[in-house]
Amino acid sequence: MRFTEVFRSIDWKGFAPALVVVLNTFIWYTLTYNTFSNTINGLSIQVPWRLALFSLYILGTVGSAVISAFFLKYRRENFLLLWMLAGAIMTAMLSAISDSNMVVNASISFFLGVSLGIGFPSCLAYFAEATTVETRGTCGGVTWGLVGIIIGIGTVLGAVLAASINISSIFLTLACWRAFGFVSLYLIIRRTGQFQQNLGSHVYTSVFRRREVLLYVIPWIMVSLVNFIEAPIVQNLLGNLADFMGLVEFSLIGFFALLGGILADLVGRKRVIISGFIMLGIGYAVLSFSSDLPLFQYIYTFCDGIAWGMFSSVFLITLWGDLAQDRKKEKYYVIGGLPFLLSGFLSILVKPYIGSISPAESFSLASFFLFSAVLPLIYAPETLPEKRVIEIELKDYLKKAQKVRDKYS
Repeated sequence: MRFTEVFRSIDWKGFAPALVVVLNTFIWYTLTYNTFSNTINGLSIQVPWRLALFSLYILGTVGSAVISAFFLKYRRENFLLLWMLAGAIMTAMLSAISDSNMVVNASISFFLGVSLGIGFPSCLAYFAEATTVETRGTCGGVTWGLVGIIIGIGTVLGAVLAASINISSIFLTLACWRAFGFVSLYLIIRRTGQFQQNLGSHVYTSVFRRREVLLYVIPWIMVSLVNFIEAPIVQNLLGNLADFMGLVEFSLIGFFALLGGILADLVGRKRVIISGFIMLGIGYAVLSFSSDLPLFQYIYTFCDGIAWGMFSSVFLITLWGDLAQDRKKEKYYVIGGLPFLLSGFLSILVKPYIGSISPAESFSLASFFLFSAVLPLIYAPETLPEKRVIEIELKDYLKKAQKVRDKYS
């Protein structure tokens, strides 16, 4: 009953434009980056050149995100429409990557990063402005649940059609998906006439001076570092099962993102985040005992899927909008997104040295750091208003009292 009440309290009409933008963006980013990464790794070039291309991509992403959030002033809807259109054009140009022209490869890598980073803070801020603090977790869970379903279907179709399609066709398909998001957002905005007003500027130093921001940022940095350092080690350990396990895990992420988002609106963000840290710590602890046993690998996949389902709906999309409150949200989402984006580069750096790393020791250290990262969260304040939590508990108490009365009357 509590779940249905949360869904009924959402203004779905007002949330529709933000859902289109965020859903289209996360699917486009995930599939485009994976295809881009596979393309770069498949080039017949030396390792330093490959690292340089990934570095340019990260530089473009992070630099454009910081610049857009700090310096640019714009109307969100118009900016997002231009951003999505530019992303479609940039994705189509990825088919020009080749072994022979490194100047073209470097330009494409950099501007692909720019095409993501320059609008990502506004995309998530648009989502936060379209939701209320009482329903933001559920809206994030719904969004990530749909992301998991669509990417899962797309991955299966890609595996079935792998023999009949090439890289250029994949990039053109992703460009069409981005263009579809542009057209959908334009039509929805034109029909509903809904526009958001941007708030004034808010400097980064004042954000970091807020104690509650630091208490959430520090654990998020730690979990991002652990995840991306361990990712290539886990992938090498799973071997031929890596692709199948990845598909299973993404399905789990979609389901538990929805569940975690709903719970975040019912019991609070902090409890959901701590539960995610515990599950992830258990997963790495199990692998540290015996990483070669298939049963332990399945347990890790299950725990990792649960943890990142909870993180995706709360840490990636909900929490920073809560912390921003009535301030400009782009800067909060940049600060929350940078640990995840920058840590992704660690997987590329660690991959060449997998053979010299002991999996058992690595997983033991990972579980230790994850359990340690819970300590700042204990002192972090709950971002779901206390009034909302009390209201939910009071409703539960009244329902139980009603059942007892009906039973004995």
